[in-house]
Amino acid sequence: MVSSLRKSQTIDATALTLTERVVNVRRVSKVVAGGRRMRFAALVVVGDQEGHVGFGIGKAAAVPDAVRKGAVVARKNLVSITMSGTTIPHAVTTKFRASRVIMKPAPPGTGVIAGNSVRAVLEMGGITDIVTKALGSTNPINVIPATFKALGQLRSPEPR
Repeated sequence: MVSSLRKSQTIDATALTLTERVVNVRRVSKVVAGGRRMRFAALVVVGDQEGHVGFGIGKAAAVPDAVRKGAVVARKNLVSITMSGTTIPHAVTTKFRASRVIMKPAPPGTGVIAGNSVRAVLEMGGITDIVTKALGSTNPINVIPATFKALGQLRSPEPR
């Protein structure tokens, strides 16, 4: 799933000062002979607020371990965002499973107008002026990959 969203170049996470944000923690269970075995899945977004952002899902028996694993996966899946000043260069619409995300550039001073999941990705990436809308499923596990797919479709304006 994540490999199809990743750009061809790899970004060295050790050279960046990354911060992480936990977007979603959910309890999952597996039914075994003795009952249910509870575990946790954490969706984590990391970024440097300067154009690099990544996400990952970590699963473990305890929440802190799941968050740590999610952060490690997110650092491996960093992408670079094409920006035009403090916003994106053009409008883009993408779909991932049952979620659609629409992103439009906004003038300086607008701020980040987005839902919780999309906001986490954009703020970690350093975009400060943008208007977005999530349509369809608002499940963060679908919305965040749709957001990354949209960021991957951004192209810088061609010089004339």
